[in-house]
Amino acid sequence: MDTQQRLEQIVETVRNMSRQTDAQEVVRDYGERMKSLVHRDSLISLSRRGLEYPYFRVTRCTRWTEDVNPWKEPHRLPLFKGGLLADLIYQETPRLLEDYSLAPDEPAIEYLQGFRLLSAIPHFHGGVATNMVITLHKDPASFERDRFPEMVLTSNLFGRATYNLVLADELKTAYEALDHEFQIVGDIQRALLPAELPRIDGLEMAAHYQTSRRAGGDYYDFFPLPGGCWGIFIADVSGHGTPAATVMAITHAVAHAFPGPPTPPAEMLNFLNQKLTGRFMSRTSSFVTAFYAIFDPQKRELTYACAGHNPPRLRRAGQILPLDQVAGLPIGVDFDHQFQDQPLKLETNDLILFYTDGITEAFNSQGQMFGVPRLDASLAAGDASAEQVVSKLVEQLDAFCAGQPVSDDRTLLALRVR
Repeated sequence: MDTQQRLEQIVETVRNMSRQTDAQEVVRDYGERMKSLVHRDSLISLSRRGLEYPYFRVTRCTRWTEDVNPWKEPHRLPLFKGGLLADLIYQETPRLLEDYSLAPDEPAIEYLQGFRLLSAIPHFHGGVATNMVITLHKDPASFERDRFPEMVLTSNLFGRATYNLVLADELKTAYEALDHEFQIVGDIQRALLPAELPRIDGLEMAAHYQTSRRAGGDYYDFFPLPGGCWGIFIADVSGHGTPAATVMAITHAVAHAFPGPPTPPAEMLNFLNQKLTGRFMSRTSSFVTAFYAIFDPQKRELTYACAGHNPPRLRRAGQILPLDQVAGLPIGVDFDHQFQDQPLKLETNDLILFYTDGITEAFNSQGQMFGVPRLDASLAAGDASAEQVVSKLVEQLDAFCAGQPVSDDRTLLALRVR
């Protein structure tokens, strides 16, 4: 071929390579296309990866009748010890051997006999020739010696390209396996949340729960208590993903291990803080913000305690008030910290919105934060029910973020006094 024909053939070769995602297909196609550009009578690929001198494997040979994938079928690759090919690959130097002689006990004699010229091109990885391509020629004159340096460069670039495809495939497989595990963790974590909202006399309720990843660290729960009372719990574990979900699961387990009915709220938070700080969080940087309230339908009263959590918002007669009369450190910060209770008399149509900071700290594409003022404005509009408040707020939040990825878990829990 003339120069233009060679150029067109090379362009078509690299164009086709760019479409491939499977290393085995790339090698097969590249080998076929190179036959018209570089003459050879036989080709052998070697590998010493994971081996020590004088061992090596033959990973490919154009004389094989079966197609073997060296990355997925390593058990089918013949292993050799010593001989000419071992010396070549461990010397890590490009070589041209003409009219070479073979020892009678040459391990790879079946691959090498009958040829007069051998070219050896090492493929480097991490500065070490872990692989090598051997081309064999019956007529030494058929080999263009002045193109040998170019062949070394081209062959190594192709080797890196196929190696990157192998890594990409391994990464994809590992990611899919990891993602499957994350999905299982997420399913387990969601199973710890209430399957449905309980029926509580005097209240209507609605909830929204969304994790930023497969699993998250937000948590809400309900505890039936004596006298028709109910404990209402919301928490947010620091961090995201599987680590946060793990701490969330531990928090759930400890909360449900409270000896007797979990009341009053401050005692519940003290119990959680001492157990989690003493046994788990003292060795990590994790912490948990939490808000625990007990609703008494007979007294129409809410008694609450707070552990560094966002104060829920109370909508009463068109006003928005924070439930911030008591405050405390997050769980996991100070073992000896003591929480306090605060009672609140409720009125008909009072609506209380519990939330995690994934709501107020959501950002749009301009870097603006949704914030508490927007939360209050959405909550104050009209006299909407618990379900309407949650649905409207989620809709406004989605519109505000306009497709921005969810960076933190989001939980909403609305309670309206009938």
